[in-house]
Amino acid sequence: MAERIMLLYSGGLDTSVICRWLAEKGDEVICFAANVGQREDWAGLKKKAMQSGAKKVIVADVREHFVESFVFPAIRMNALYEGRYYLGTSLARPCIAEAMVLAAKKEKATVFAHGATGKGNDQVRFELTAAALAPNLKVIAPWRDKSFSSVIKGRKEAIAYAKKFGIPVKATVKKPWSSDENLLHISFEAGMLEDPNAKPLRDMFELTVDPMKAPNKAETVKIDFVKGVPVALNGRKMGPAKLLTTANQLAGRNGVGRVDMVESRYVGMKSRGVYETPGGTLLMTAHRDLEGITVDRDVMNLRDTLIPRMAGLIYNGYWFSDEMRAMMALVEESQRYVTGRVTVELYKGNVTVVGRTSPVSLYDEKVASMEDDGGVYDQTLATGFIQLHGLPLRAQARRAEKAGDLA
Repeated sequence: MAERIMLLYSGGLDTSVICRWLAEKGDEVICFAANVGQREDWAGLKKKAMQSGAKKVIVADVREHFVESFVFPAIRMNALYEGRYYLGTSLARPCIAEAMVLAAKKEKATVFAHGATGKGNDQVRFELTAAALAPNLKVIAPWRDKSFSSVIKGRKEAIAYAKKFGIPVKATVKKPWSSDENLLHISFEAGMLEDPNAKPLRDMFELTVDPMKAPNKAETVKIDFVKGVPVALNGRKMGPAKLLTTANQLAGRNGVGRVDMVESRYVGMKSRGVYETPGGTLLMTAHRDLEGITVDRDVMNLRDTLIPRMAGLIYNGYWFSDEMRAMMALVEESQRYVTGRVTVELYKGNVTVVGRTSPVSLYDEKVASMEDDGGVYDQTLATGFIQLHGLPLRAQARRAEKAGDLA
C-alpha cells in the first residue's frame, strides 16, 4: 500500500537515491530539509529533490531556533561529551527532526524516512525525537532494509542507480573524508580519518585558520551574558544566529576551536571525529569563567556532576526526554545570576580569559584581600573551623592506629 512519506533530505547522493527508491515503490515522497546554517544551494537542492522523484520539497529555516533553543542551552550547561566534543551534530539532529515532525503533521504524512546508516548515532537521534514528538509516526530506514541494501550496497551502486534515473551526481571521486555543517560546527569523519593515527590534511579545515598561521597579535573580545545566555559581542547586541556567526568569525580567524578525538558512539563502537567549533569554544569558555564569580560553590558542584549525564543525553538523542527536561530546570535555576561581561584574548588557537565583571557577583574584594580588610573577616574563626572539620579525620586516624594500619 502506498504511503505518504516525509523524507529527511540532505541533497546528497544517499538521500537522493533513497527518494527515487521510495518513489519507485509507489510511495508519495515529500522531501524535507532544514537550514541550520550549512552553506547550501537551496534552489539546487529543491531541483535535485524533484529530479529524484519527490512530489514536494519543504525547506525550513530553523537557524534562530537552533541557536536559541539548542546551542545556547548547551552552553549554559557547559555540556561537553567525553570532555571535548561540543555536540554540534548532536544538537542539530533533534532540531531538524522536531521541524520535520511539524511538517509531517501539516502534510498529513504517516511515515518518515532518513538516510542515516545503521552504524551511526544519527539514526537514533532522528528516531528518538520522532518517538517523543509523534509516537504514531512510522519509520523507514533504508540502510537497515535488506531490500534496499542488497541493491544499493555502497557508493558505487548508488552512483549507478542515480545515473540510471537521471539524478545529477556532482562527482564520482570522493574527498578522503565526509563532513557535516551547521552554525555551531563542522564535523569531519570517515575516509582517511578512520585511521585514528592519520593526521588531517591542512586543507580539510574550513572555519578555522591554521593556528600556526593565525595573527601574531592577540585579539581582545568582550562577551556579555544575561542569565547564562550570550547577548552581545564587543558591546554590540545581536540575535542568537548573528551572535554565533560573529563568534565563529572572531574565533576562527585566530585558529580557535579545533578538536580531534576518538569518541564512544551510542551504538557501541569507537569512532574518530575531527571538529571545528570556533564560536562555541569562545562562548563556552567565557560562560564557564563568568560562573566563577556568579554561581554558588555547591550549586556549581551539583551541576558539574551532571554535565557528563547531560552531554550523554544530548549525544544519544534524548533531548526531548523527561530526564532532560528535569535537568533543564536545574540548569535554569543555576543560571539565574550568570549575568556580566567576560574579556578574553584570542591568540593562535587559544582562548585566554583576562577579566570578568558582574553586577551580581559573589566575589567580595574586601573579604578576599590579603591586605588589611578592616575587620571584615575575622581570621581567628578559622581555628575552630579547621578543628571541627578535622574531627572525623582524627577519629579515622585513631581507629587506624588501633588496628595497626597507621604508619
